[in-house]
Amino acid sequence: MYKILLGVFNMSNHYENSPIDTVILKGLKASLLGFKDGTEVIKHELKEGQSWGITPEEGWEALEFMYITKGKMTCQKDKSFIILQTGDYLSLCPVKEFLFFIADEDTEFIYVTSQPVFYRYSESLGKLMDLAVDVEKKDGYTADHCERIMKLSMKVGSEMNLSNHEMYVLNCASFFHDVGKIKIPLEILNKSTKLSDSDWNVLKRHATYGKDILDETGNPFLIEAGKIVEQHHERWDGKGYPKGLKGDEIDISAAIISVVDSYDAMTTDRIYRKRLSKEIAIQEIKNNSEKMYNPKVVEIFLGLYQNN
Repeated sequence: MYKILLGVFNMSNHYENSPIDTVILKGLKASLLGFKDGTEVIKHELKEGQSWGITPEEGWEALEFMYITKGKMTCQKDKSFIILQTGDYLSLCPVKEFLFFIADEDTEFIYVTSQPVFYRYSESLGKLMDLAVDVEKKDGYTADHCERIMKLSMKVGSEMNLSNHEMYVLNCASFFHDVGKIKIPLEILNKSTKLSDSDWNVLKRHATYGKDILDETGNPFLIEAGKIVEQHHERWDGKGYPKGLKGDEIDISAAIISVVDSYDAMTTDRIYRKRLSKEIAIQEIKNNSEKMYNPKVVEIFLGLYQNN
């Protein structure tokens, strides 16, 4: 039996109670406990409902090991699901397929890798997440709008049997779906009366602005997420924006975000109107299936609502 010590031995073998470095993102805390010659020991703390993933990468030959010290996680592998609980572990060398994890409750695990990864929990990503939340506050939403959209989008994606890779990208795209609004003037975002045609044309640019912001990170997953962000206001009938895509031309993840975001918008108080009841919002979603929304996504969304 192996015993995991949640402390750090520095280069002089002096025991310390505090981690070398800690990064806190939305629902995730990652603490670097030790490192030497490229090997890192990282403690992860995930809040219930938050996700985490391991992905194969060209030229990456590292051993990756994770040990659950507290809680429970569901691991999606292809179309199957594996439950990991306290005391369970995974060992992979190298990672050959995308593994996607969702915390079923507050969960902690130790992650050991023979090649450095901690730098990827970058300060820039944290700032981008803060930016997304700040944008929603300015647009009249509550601070947890991004998280609500992400969690519900992930539920729909799981029901639609998206691949692990698609789920990871959906996770990013749903959280950052409106980040491009940072470039829209506040007088337009906060306007309490009907937008003029010129105002509306400016507002519509936020979808492409969002793609541009994610492209600028250089992160391949965020770049892929940016393509979805740009499409999340496209409509099934081709009357959406910015490119007028229609039907299956629209990425399925963008179609999911479109439904989820619309429902959340309708059931949230906005600057220009009070929230609608859940029942009225659901009826609007039904009425606009095959007009605004992908009918398969609507079917899955309604099923989740009825079973909630």
